[in-house]
Amino acid sequence: MIVTRSPLRISLGGGGTDLPSYYKQYGGFLIAATINKHIYISLAETFNDKFLIKYSSFEETKTIKTLKHPLFREILKKFKIKTPLIITSHADIPAGTGMGSSGAFAVTLINALSIYTKKNFSKRQIAEMACDIEINTLKEPIGKQDQYTASYGGINSYEYKKNGKVIVKKIKISDLRTNTLKKKLAIFFTGYSRSSYEILKKQNDKTINLDKKMLENLHMVKSFGYESKNIIEEGNLDDLGKLMHEHWIFKKKRSLNMTNNKINQYYNFALKNGALGGKLIGAGGGGFLMFYCEDVNFLEKKLKKFNIKKLDFEFSGIGAEIISSNKTQSWIPIPLFNLFL
Repeated sequence: MIVTRSPLRISLGGGGTDLPSYYKQYGGFLIAATINKHIYISLAETFNDKFLIKYSSFEETKTIKTLKHPLFREILKKFKIKTPLIITSHADIPAGTGMGSSGAFAVTLINALSIYTKKNFSKRQIAEMACDIEINTLKEPIGKQDQYTASYGGINSYEYKKNGKVIVKKIKISDLRTNTLKKKLAIFFTGYSRSSYEILKKQNDKTINLDKKMLENLHMVKSFGYESKNIIEEGNLDDLGKLMHEHWIFKKKRSLNMTNNKINQYYNFALKNGALGGKLIGAGGGGFLMFYCEDVNFLEKKLKKFNIKKLDFEFSGIGAEIISSNKTQSWIPIPLFNLFL
């Protein structure tokens, strides 16, 4: 059995400038960090003539083209898989919560199939294939953040050139400073999962149509990305919290669906109880709220009145990885939980 996994991510500044509609005209830049929450794929040959695909649903088919799950279908087609396989997806975090699960899923499946077909793709090849399938084949109004963060892992800057090339650079930060940053961040699940499609499509359409307010917003957010890098590497980390608050103010202006009354209530309450700033992780609309605060435990106690749960996490420096690569091992059905993708 081949087993692969890839990490999910949190954005620390500049998110939204990784969409082709923006970076092809102006170039994009963002900071993101991967955490110890993952997407898993297990893959093995079956003993019958059908593909068996397990995620939040179950599909059984003799031909790839009839698969309903778009990423499974298009990625398997890309590799020209003929031998029936049983493939299972497993996730630590629900889909639709802003941590890049779709891109991480694509990366994890591509990594597994690259091992199965003995192609052994590089991290860049894996990320680019994932981007190509999601953006060009499936026409999703998304960017290149999630695929690259899942493939490379770590706390990195991502610069998006006008020609589509992505420059990945590790943030220069000591282990001690990384630990300090982690201790200042608190992540809470809002209770809302959402599809980012409509929010990103509106941003995409306005950018293509050179909407002045949208472009000014994204230009400012990109500057936040550069400023975040400087603060994380050598500045006063508390300034990152204040910058996150500014980022959130601009982010909310992109769409009326970016937030709701409940999320605004949680956010404003957190600011009154020690948070210096925060924002929704991902495109918005729901998912996880991240705060920068002096005392994470104090904020957690205060937010318990809203019955929202804190996510325990660690930064992860490892990107797409292979857990097992024994393709000749027979597959024995084992129930997996949290099949959100």
